[in-house]
Amino acid sequence: MSEFFKGIPKIKYEGPASHNPMAFRFYNPDEVVAGKTMREQLKFAMSYWHTLCAEGADMFGRGTADKSFGASEPMDLYKKKAYAAFELMEKLDIDYFCFHDRDIAPEYDTLAETNKGLDEITDLIADLMKQSGKKLLWGTANCFNNPRYMHGAGTSCDADVFAFAAAQIKKAVELTVKLGGRGYVFWGGREGYETLLNTDMALEQDNMARLMRMTVDYARSIGFTGDFYIEPKPKEPMKHQYDFDVSTALAFLRKYGLDKDFKMNIEANHATLAQHTFQHELAVARINGVFGSIDANQGDMLLGWDTDQFPTNVYDTTLCMLETLRAGGFTNGGLNFDAKTRRGSYEFEDIFYSYIAGMDAFALGLRYADKLIRDGRLDQFVADRYKSYRSGIGADILSGKATMADLEKYALQMGDVKKLSSGRQEYLENIMNAVMFG
Repeated sequence: MSEFFKGIPKIKYEGPASHNPMAFRFYNPDEVVAGKTMREQLKFAMSYWHTLCAEGADMFGRGTADKSFGASEPMDLYKKKAYAAFELMEKLDIDYFCFHDRDIAPEYDTLAETNKGLDEITDLIADLMKQSGKKLLWGTANCFNNPRYMHGAGTSCDADVFAFAAAQIKKAVELTVKLGGRGYVFWGGREGYETLLNTDMALEQDNMARLMRMTVDYARSIGFTGDFYIEPKPKEPMKHQYDFDVSTALAFLRKYGLDKDFKMNIEANHATLAQHTFQHELAVARINGVFGSIDANQGDMLLGWDTDQFPTNVYDTTLCMLETLRAGGFTNGGLNFDAKTRRGSYEFEDIFYSYIAGMDAFALGLRYADKLIRDGRLDQFVADRYKSYRSGIGADILSGKATMADLEKYALQMGDVKKLSSGRQEYLENIMNAVMFG
């Protein structure tokens, strides 16, 4: 197969002083940070959809990038996309990829014909994986693009749509197992509502839980041992989506007894849309034992939609990796670049510039997060701030020994709280700057 990204070499680490735009300045895959190599800690993955399929179209204009790869027939196009994907991963030294079923093969008039095409393409992808050593991080089904899903998939008001979605997900799970994927993602792209005037919310959420339970049971029956993920997002394309944020998704899982089967795939831009920070969503997942995988991108704070930009904000990547290290690092998950070049960045080399920028930003974030942990001042400040719970009445509260009567007696004897300690946010932010840039 001919070279698709001609003139672009394999990207190597050259260090911070390098002026080579086709080189890593901070991502050194063999450098050991916090006990593992950067390659192991970061587990970078290529998103098949944005990288091989997105052509720069938006709601006001056609695509600006040509990703036909010289093909004219549908199956030829998707075969060339597969070859291009593995060439790109090889040149960027990325070990993993993620896909939706409709990213990798065309959708035909019948499900049977579509599935036949998926079988053919995944045979090719399996061969390419064997030759290259690349791995599937996770798979998923695109149950939001086709007009049949205009009212949702698992939450559709039409039972025929529910059945079709189940069949599509069944096949996507089979393909994930076939390719050795360690995760399967549910993103509720149209699992929500535009108005409650036409919505039976209880039935829709019950049905979504039914579909997820059926998927788990079937996947386990065919040998899938990886993680299932929910990817929270509050809105867009629907006005209100049921997987609004980590807390909402976790409440849903606990209500339906799915919390032992699912973790979270957290995206930075989705956190922004939910009016949270990326760190907040990661922390909520971590403290509740559902930290799983990450979609690495960033949004634009001046734009109110999911811009899916490549991550370059080093404060965000540092705080992300701080939570990741505190969670013990990735197991089956990783850092998937669910990001796309800007509409005006339409040439193939722009894809490489974008990945290099994102990978370098997370390499810096990993280094700085490790430095913050080893420095210890942030963690010590938090520990000291809550020291009143380590003895006396605080220890009695945590142990469950203290009753309401005990606390009333204590408060009456105390009279009033004497003095609170300062939160010292500015002091801590300065420490962060000193550790990162000192």
